[in-house]
Amino acid sequence: MGKVTIVVLQVVIAIALVGSVAVQALIAPLLWLDLGEEELWGRIVFVGIVIVGVATLQVFGICVWLLLNKVRRGSIFSESSFAPVNVIIGAILVAAALTWVLAAILAPGTTAPGVVALLGGAGVVLAGMALLVVVMKALLRQAIDREAEAQTLRSELDNEVI
Repeated sequence: MGKVTIVVLQVVIAIALVGSVAVQALIAPLLWLDLGEEELWGRIVFVGIVIVGVATLQVFGICVWLLLNKVRRGSIFSESSFAPVNVIIGAILVAAALTWVLAAILAPGTTAPGVVALLGGAGVVLAGMALLVVVMKALLRQAIDREAEAQTLRSELDNEVI
């Protein structure tokens, strides 16, 4: 991956992080006020889902940023790369669970069934994305193993060549 691509991705992530903090600091309180006529538990749950859902995106962005730094340094094929990947998987699964909780809360109310079904489907798509990242983690494991094997073979050849 080229340096320009990495910088562009990091700029996009930085803008998204600033925007997400604005959502949590400005939009969530306005949402709380807008839901003033709803029951207190519903306001707490709905605004909580929004805040935690945005936090999952923030965690995802930070982990991708860390992985991009490893790519730029040429150290992506190391055991330390698994920590951010595991956190990404967890963040996506939390987002999926939040989506399903939101669908379950909205289902018995006046929300259109299609909206509830769309939310349920979005949760399934998020869970599928988590599975995709698990597959990519397995590919990273294989790449790390191949890199170690190649390094071993190089050192053996260096010792044999006169």
